[in-house]
Amino acid sequence: MEYAGNLFVVAAPSGAGKSSLVNALMEVDSRLAHSVSHTTRPPRGQEVHGREYYFVSHAQFDQMVQQGAFLEWAHVHGNRYGTSKQAIEERISQGGDIILEIDYQGAIQVKQLFHNAILIFILPPSWEELKSRLERRGEDADDVIEMRLQNAAREVGQVQEFDFVIINERFERALFDLKSIVHAQRLKYAAQRRTRTDVFSALQIS
Repeated sequence: MEYAGNLFVVAAPSGAGKSSLVNALMEVDSRLAHSVSHTTRPPRGQEVHGREYYFVSHAQFDQMVQQGAFLEWAHVHGNRYGTSKQAIEERISQGGDIILEIDYQGAIQVKQLFHNAILIFILPPSWEELKSRLERRGEDADDVIEMRLQNAAREVGQVQEFDFVIINERFERALFDLKSIVHAQRLKYAAQRRTRTDVFSALQIS
């Protein structure tokens, strides 16, 4: 099915800077809406229910899975994360653009259901830098950091499944790359044809 809006899906290993990049993009692009996922993990730091995530119990998550409420869901670092199918479809069917921050497993699932989804993977510049970022974050114990690094090795092995790859070595450059991808997608023929039907009709372009 063709949708009027664009669906951008961003994945990355933990610590690569995915959330920081997406949040910075959202500040300068009013056309983008951020999809809020459901998760069974507890909130971290200043996270707020309904803003960063919908924090739900395992029983609530199970019920949503049984109801088919998720576009995709996956186990990540011992917890589960899921994306609401209804929220995504409503937004892009009305011509709005939406951006998802999800695990690579979920990104691939989304691509199977929404063939026009744009998959973007964020890479760290090196394993040493990724470990350093996780340590500087100060949120995880050493054994959790080690688990995240092991998971990251598996995650980056899936990068060939993605449409675009950004190396987050310098934040400003990586943000520029992310903005460029979003802007370029909006200028593609199919996207312009969907969103600017008035111009195509006026110019008698079929």
